[in-house]
Amino acid sequence: MFSGLKNETVGRLPGKVAGQQFVIQDCENCNIYIFDHSATITVDDCINCQIFLGPVKGSVFLRDCKDCKCVVACQQFRTRDCRKIEVFLCCTTQPIIESSTSMKFGCFQYYYPELALQLKDAGLSIFNNTWSNIHDFTPVSGENNWSLLAEDALVQDYVPLPTTEELKAVRISTDVNKSIIPITLGERQKKSEESCLVVFFAGDYTTANARKLIDEMTGKGFWLIQTKEVSMKADDAQRVFQQRASEFIPLLDKGPVVALEFNGDGSIAACQDIVVNVFSGAKVSRGADSP
Repeated sequence: MFSGLKNETVGRLPGKVAGQQFVIQDCENCNIYIFDHSATITVDDCINCQIFLGPVKGSVFLRDCKDCKCVVACQQFRTRDCRKIEVFLCCTTQPIIESSTSMKFGCFQYYYPELALQLKDAGLSIFNNTWSNIHDFTPVSGENNWSLLAEDALVQDYVPLPTTEELKAVRISTDVNKSIIPITLGERQKKSEESCLVVFFAGDYTTANARKLIDEMTGKGFWLIQTKEVSMKADDAQRVFQQRASEFIPLLDKGPVVALEFNGDGSIAACQDIVVNVFSGAKVSRGADSP
């Protein structure tokens, strides 16, 4: 627990929380870093704090906080009675705000060597991130209680890297290209009328192949709109793959598929070209539908 701190930089190194729950309360002007996975985290009555929360298996709940900037990866994200909170978020389920105003959201972007395994330990998929699909439990007519951060917002401008010797031992990168969780455009307006859906079937290299395609496509200037890791049923396959469905239905039993939606003029042709040249022999289906 971190409680009643003022003007301090504090944190927990990888392995020090180890899946337990954690509480942060009554802190002011603090930089707080939890570089480990946890069960649940509550943040209460904090003012003007910068907070990094490593993967949380359950919920992150912010209550009665104001003027805070956060980086959070979790299963469920909720705020109540908060104002002026800016969050770079990875959240499996729809984020919920309640009695909260001036909330801003961006896509989680962060790297340190232990983060990938911590996400796995917390049961979080890097491909299931609904960061921009906010549900306002208490909307006010004619007002917007939340908005999205600028597309080019950089996490280090909001939550700076730690400065204490202990926490500097964590090898952090905030380079968006190194982020463990893919950066998606989310609910922002698409740049083009042309979208391309790629589905990777379960296998030993599914995640690595999906990351490779993301790097190739974004490197060519296309946008990653959204990603999903889901169990696909035969009915879903019929809808997505249409006349080719019978080829792919047997592959669904191997496990969840990873679906990627790219956007941009020429995205379908570019994606087909990359798949042929980079993934020769891989079982990949391409389509122009949205996931």
